[in-house]
Amino acid sequence: MKNRIILSVATLFTNLLASALLAESLILPLRDTPIPRTTNSVPHIQIGVEPNPELSNELVARVSAIPGIELRRTVISLPGARGFWISDDVTIQHPEVIVGGREFAHQHPDGSLHASLSPELAEQAISAGWAVSHPWADQRPGWEGFVMIFTPLNREGLDVVFDLVVASFEYVTGQSVETK
Repeated sequence: MKNRIILSVATLFTNLLASALLAESLILPLRDTPIPRTTNSVPHIQIGVEPNPELSNELVARVSAIPGIELRRTVISLPGARGFWISDDVTIQHPEVIVGGREFAHQHPDGSLHASLSPELAEQAISAGWAVSHPWADQRPGWEGFVMIFTPLNREGLDVVFDLVVASFEYVTGQSVETK
């Protein structure tokens, strides 16, 4: 029994440390495409952005290839949004950042996403022009990193947005993901 407790504490510590290191290790480039305007209320949407279905579909294909992530209909967003769910067999390290079900992020029909990032990474993504805080981010403890990630407009943007989705999954679950 004592060994199990020690192992559980060690696993928890390792997962928390890995989560913190992952947030610090992702260095985001400055966004080189225009930063969209968004609404300041719910529904929280971008204004005047043309979706790129090819990039949106590629993002979904890349995300769905990650073990532990399932694509499902969203339970918290607009009709047509795609939910990125944590599989039932994956432990959730930060349940306080989940808005509904096991949905850690979702993609809107225009290609933008809402996701839960670590507060540090959310701050970096906002500063680099990739995201904006959700209007509810300051309404509940744990939601400090709840952001809208803007629609990727080119391949470089797609790579950054994918990295942010992966970082969101890693933060919420405390697990590291190999994507290359």
